[in-house]
Amino acid sequence: MKITTWNVNGYRAISGKGFFEWLNEFQPDILCLQEIKSKPEQLKPEQLAVPGYEIVWNPAHRPGYSGVATFFKSSPDEVVYGLGLEKFDVEGRVIQTKQSGFTLFNIYFPNGQRGKDRVEYKLEFYDELLKIYDEMVDRGEQVVITGDFNTAHTEIDLANPKQNQETSGFLPEERAKVDEYVNHGMIDVFRHLYPDKVQYTWWTYITNARARNVGWRLDYYMISPNFLERVVDVQIHDQVMGSDHCPVSMIIK
Repeated sequence: MKITTWNVNGYRAISGKGFFEWLNEFQPDILCLQEIKSKPEQLKPEQLAVPGYEIVWNPAHRPGYSGVATFFKSSPDEVVYGLGLEKFDVEGRVIQTKQSGFTLFNIYFPNGQRGKDRVEYKLEFYDELLKIYDEMVDRGEQVVITGDFNTAHTEIDLANPKQNQETSGFLPEERAKVDEYVNHGMIDVFRHLYPDKVQYTWWTYITNARARNVGWRLDYYMISPNFLERVVDVQIHDQVMGSDHCPVSMIIK
């Protein structure tokens, strides 16, 4: 089974950049998209009804902003929208689904680069998700959290750590939240499998960063320990274009 996550930086935009051709060739069983920036009523019929997939949408209330969507080859057993708090849920950041014995979170974590208040908002979001994760694990559930975490955890996860100590996405308080996730048992599967591998999932559009591979690893699979035995591999598809992020896949039994 192949689960793929991708921040597409606009679903309508990427639809004209070979997205459907890629999807037809790649064929993930589940596809988690972030930053779709559109509501279903804004989409064309071919963007709404994709052959072979059922699609669950959670757009932001604000037009042209945020939003997530999950594509399924097999219908999920249950769908939950958001975290249950309006301050986060109006931004369309979370879809929870249950399927194949585990709960999958498709998440677009907040970006803190608009100011201190947004950094605080981001940290609160991390806290609320952790509460939900802990409750699920305490019940014995298997949990997979994927999407754009908007944080590079350690220095190996970005090209220029020293220059970005005061940049949101690599602030000490943001990285400490990922530390807290790990301390609560979450496993960053890519880093677990490849502790020394340097590979990125996001590149700024300016300064020709992608061609020079001056990037950040922002897109993760964080799992509960009881799910690890099902994991086969995690693959970063940094050759796939169309967004400032690239797709990342987790292969599971």
